[in-house]
Amino acid sequence: MILMNKLVSRLTLLLFVIVGLTACKVNYSMRDAVIPTDVKTVKIGFIENRARYINPQLSPKLTDKLQVKITNQTKLTRTNSDDAHYVINGTITNYDPSQTVGVSAQQASTNRLTVTVHIILKKNLENKVEEFDVTRSFDFSANLTLQQAEGQLLDEVVRNLTDEIFNRIFSNW
Repeated sequence: MILMNKLVSRLTLLLFVIVGLTACKVNYSMRDAVIPTDVKTVKIGFIENRARYINPQLSPKLTDKLQVKITNQTKLTRTNSDDAHYVINGTITNYDPSQTVGVSAQQASTNRLTVTVHIILKKNLENKVEEFDVTRSFDFSANLTLQQAEGQLLDEVVRNLTDEIFNRIFSNW
């Protein structure tokens, strides 16, 4: 009888703990993403290119890669509604290939491409807007033209910018 009372007491306590945890507003985490449980939908706008120099492939590739990453690594449902719980918009504000970073035998040996994306994250459930810039630099041989370097660097640029944007939005960086 005493053993039965202890078992009932423990089961009752366990039940209260489970009910208490499920009733709380808890964030869920999928891989590295931390998202409040009440956030269910996301709208991802086209990332416009407004830099002085425009790489015509960057904007559509960056937009597509960000959409795929958010869809694959979160439980959020994509929508085209401006009433989505999260609305993500971005603009490429800087695409600057002019920096020389390495000199060998008094000639430029390495050039740098710097890319900046301005992100606006609208959190409709909180009635809050967050803005931030993501800037990444990519080095390439000074023996290459910008067009040659872009061909080699584009996938790396898109991957790195996408990862950093994702982490800033969903990993509380």
